[in-house]
Amino acid sequence: MSQRYYSVDQVAELLDLHVRTVRSYVRDGKLRATRIGKQYRVTREDLEAFLGRPVSPPAPAGSHAEVSAIVQVDAIDPEATMRLTNTVIAATVGRPRDGGRLRVETVYDEERASLKIIVVGGLTGTAELLKVIDTLLGEPG
Repeated sequence: MSQRYYSVDQVAELLDLHVRTVRSYVRDGKLRATRIGKQYRVTREDLEAFLGRPVSPPAPAGSHAEVSAIVQVDAIDPEATMRLTNTVIAATVGRPRDGGRLRVETVYDEERASLKIIVVGGLTGTAELLKVIDTLLGEPG
């Protein structure tokens, strides 16, 4: 039987933890891992020892689609940027997790009065967030 190795990302997904938390467990010696190149790998046995219970194998990888979108808003002042950014982030945090994770970053260039909203996530979640942004900007649709 071949030994099963998990990446730190896979362990984080299995345990519903942030990747940084898992890396911290590895660095602190709480979770045994082997460094392969620049990445850590955790054996099934070490993960089960850490948890004190058997590990369910991850669901087989099916097809996966993800969207990366950049929304640029020109001629926007810092105050309007703050309102829009806070609302977009709140809409992201408050959404159900069943559609997968949705990541949002914002970059404001004060000199150009330009805001970029970077969205990465599943098709449905990204489409819903783009509709929210469209509504907030008042663009005809």
